[in-house]
Amino acid sequence: MPAPTPYLQVDLARMRRNVRDAAERAGVAMVALRPHAKTHKSVEIARLQLSSGAAGLTVATIGEAEVFVRHGCTDVFIAYPLWLDDRAAGRLRDLSNRAAVAFGVDSVAAAANAGRLLGGTDVEVLVEVDSGQHRTGCPPDDAGQVAAVAARAGMRVRGVFTFPGHAYSPGGAATAAEDERRALAAARDAVQAHGLDVRVVSGGSTPSLWDTDTRTVTEVRPGVYVFGDAQQWELGTMAPEDISLTAVATVVSHAGGRAVLDAGSKVLGADRAPYATGFGRLLDHPDARIAALSEHHAVVDLGGAPLPRLGETVRVVPNHVCAAVNLADSLWVEEHGSLRAWPASARGRNG
Repeated sequence: MPAPTPYLQVDLARMRRNVRDAAERAGVAMVALRPHAKTHKSVEIARLQLSSGAAGLTVATIGEAEVFVRHGCTDVFIAYPLWLDDRAAGRLRDLSNRAAVAFGVDSVAAAANAGRLLGGTDVEVLVEVDSGQHRTGCPPDDAGQVAAVAARAGMRVRGVFTFPGHAYSPGGAATAAEDERRALAAARDAVQAHGLDVRVVSGGSTPSLWDTDTRTVTEVRPGVYVFGDAQQWELGTMAPEDISLTAVATVVSHAGGRAVLDAGSKVLGADRAPYATGFGRLLDHPDARIAALSEHHAVVDLGGAPLPRLGETVRVVPNHVCAAVNLADSLWVEEHGSLRAWPASARGRNG
């Protein structure tokens, strides 16, 4: 055992297969693959994705971008509608001296503010549009005005992007992908109507990835595909044999005739989507569910499976792998029967 349980363990062979399969499928579809590194936060995994053909990395924050650029990534897209101040703009200018850097804007005000602080630099923007998740992003028809304001303020406009997050619902992937197609096509046309080139039309999520209309989208940004999680398992996006990250936990109690594990919400994260049937699953017991979760306890309903022995370790599939990784200092990577630690170098870089 490399460390006291609980810890996050990665099956390297499975992860490499996931990375390779996504790169090959993107190549066949003739779209760029720009994986979202907020999922794994690992320099080593980023290097694997880039060496397998990824065009660059997607990140969520300037801090994440700084980590990956410092370790050699030369192309990062911050897929987030940043509102810049002087300090953030300075960090982006510094990054642009070492890598190609772009970020999102989703309003005329944000575009003008970006131009005031970064106009005339090499930093680029993409206009975010709402394709149905209703979180961030302007209406697709407004993308042209946002892009035009950014361009007049001296910003380089790379294109448009969206996140079809409503694909995270049972049976929702195809509908979300069609919503994505319509939104991005309208946004592209609106930007072009203002006389601006659209070099990149960016979309994609893990559950909707292979429903994405590659006649419209030029770039896809999945993140969870590298590991999988209980959400992808329940949505049918990934099979259990594709899941490459689990939390290794010890059975510490049989109270109430149930298995109680030492991996609570401070390891697994507390996310539970409305469609989720538990707070996580056990990879080797498909009918089992984590029925109750507290900070340091996971209570398992085994679904009829035999009760694991006290002291036995089990492999838990977190509901949302991105949240679990952000709680871990290291990922323990398994290869040829041995384990070694890969730091989660970008964890905690939330700004």
